[in-house]
Amino acid sequence: MTNPLLELQTLGQSVWYDNIDRAQLVSGQFKRLVDEDGIVGVTANPTIFEKSISSGHAYDEQISQLINEGKTTSDIYDAIVIQDIRTVADILRPIYDRTQGKDGYVSLEVSPDLAYNTQGTIAEARRFWQLVDRPNLMIKIPATPEGIPAVYETLRSGINVNVTLIFSIEVYRQVTDAYLRALEDRNAQGKDIRMLASVASFFVSRVDTLVDKVLDARINASSDAAQQQELKALQGKAAIANARLVYQDFKRIFGMQRFEALKSAGAHVQRPLWASTSTKNPAYRDILYAEELVGPDTVDTMPLETIQNFRDHGQARRSIEEDVEDAKQTLDKLEKIGIHYRQVTQQLLDEGVQKFADSFHQLITGIDSKKNAIKERQTAR
Repeated sequence: MTNPLLELQTLGQSVWYDNIDRAQLVSGQFKRLVDEDGIVGVTANPTIFEKSISSGHAYDEQISQLINEGKTTSDIYDAIVIQDIRTVADILRPIYDRTQGKDGYVSLEVSPDLAYNTQGTIAEARRFWQLVDRPNLMIKIPATPEGIPAVYETLRSGINVNVTLIFSIEVYRQVTDAYLRALEDRNAQGKDIRMLASVASFFVSRVDTLVDKVLDARINASSDAAQQQELKALQGKAAIANARLVYQDFKRIFGMQRFEALKSAGAHVQRPLWASTSTKNPAYRDILYAEELVGPDTVDTMPLETIQNFRDHGQARRSIEEDVEDAKQTLDKLEKIGIHYRQVTQQLLDEGVQKFADSFHQLITGIDSKKNAIKERQTAR
């Protein structure tokens, strides 16, 4: 039986795994995803690490050792995260080499507390780059107004960047411009740009989660059956429409003369990466977003459940350029009824930064709790 995940590769899409868990690394489960399902990259964020470290005891031995060495909570966080990132990077290194730097990356996010601090983000990106010391590392930087200049400077210094928390086409254009400027600067200086890589991580399902919530409120407030039906017809449509229009922008930007000169010097396109592609609304198909955003030069980073569901019943087709006119009309209709694109995407960015910050603080608190529990056990012996 054909594995639909492998069929995505033939359509030009790379599947990355949206998770890092040491238990999966130790058991070989992650390696099986690479070998059997064609996973060619990994993304991580504070929420993922918080869940991995707080659940189970996979990290207890290392934490115990670090406590004995007198390490602080911050030191412990660095040590355990960097060990996992290096392990994943080494597993993916053959893919990185084989694809000449197109795939085989693992992403590590700067502290969300630096989301509005340009210089702090640049410094943290450089620190992680040196600590991890792997060419197939990507540093994740959020697409805030302060983050985008940090993206440019980090790329300009030769560090791969995964630009995260992109929701709007306007911000996407700023992100691509930062990437192109960084390439142009390095190329003008005679520096090699063939192995510099970046992805633009566009968050998908969160768009529908917010827009559907607003639509639900409008439906409940209306007594007009026709109006209710019109509003219901827009539910579950905004996220895919948004992403499909972004892909049209991607093709336009990287088809321009501006990129041709860089391409001749060996530059990669900055691929759109579809993040948050697990389906949050149980009323929708469980692999809705994974199926509807397939196309050349894209990445879909999936959590384990989405990978398993797509393997089981996914239908791979080149769907990203279907119904582009409908996509435009969907966003126009939302605008006409007062659901404003800029407001929605700005709210999603603000909430996204806050969610990652909350997870990061929970992660640090969780490490502190584990540290105290281990100390108590050591004292009791």
